[in-house]
Amino acid sequence: MSIQRLPLQTNEEILLLLSLQIASYRVEAELIGFEDIPPLKDGIDSIRKAEETFYGYFVQDENETKLAGAISFAREGSVITICRMMVHPNFFRRGIARSLLQHILMDQEKEGALLFLVSTGTANLPAIQLYQSFGFTLKRVFTLPPGVCLSTFERPASHS
Repeated sequence: MSIQRLPLQTNEEILLLLSLQIASYRVEAELIGFEDIPPLKDGIDSIRKAEETFYGYFVQDENETKLAGAISFAREGSVITICRMMVHPNFFRRGIARSLLQHILMDQEKEGALLFLVSTGTANLPAIQLYQSFGFTLKRVFTLPPGVCLSTFERPASHS
């Protein structure tokens, strides 16, 4: 297991991430009852243009290194927004999302982050439980057309 920053310089690197993203977000789409979520519409160009920092979680599986999960975030001053959290369904319930989130929280706190934000579908209970286990608290629930509920959470940095 290793967590590494994803350079996403080549189409192959981006396609590897997109394959993971589609597999992961199809599960979320099912959970929240909405198939049209933005991560399922991404392509090579939109990932390349995303102003996010991506980290991947790699595992050894059958003598092959596989990208099992990824997280991305954007930073504005001392505020970090977790933009994407994804784990391939073949690797669910192995602590991958927990490890990725822990990595970003610790790494960005060292870099002076004071506040972390994240949003997820209100019906995505596994994600909500994960964020709450890290001390994120619910700040807002809102509905987007055509009736999809999203929840936004925030967490102050441990050292603030």
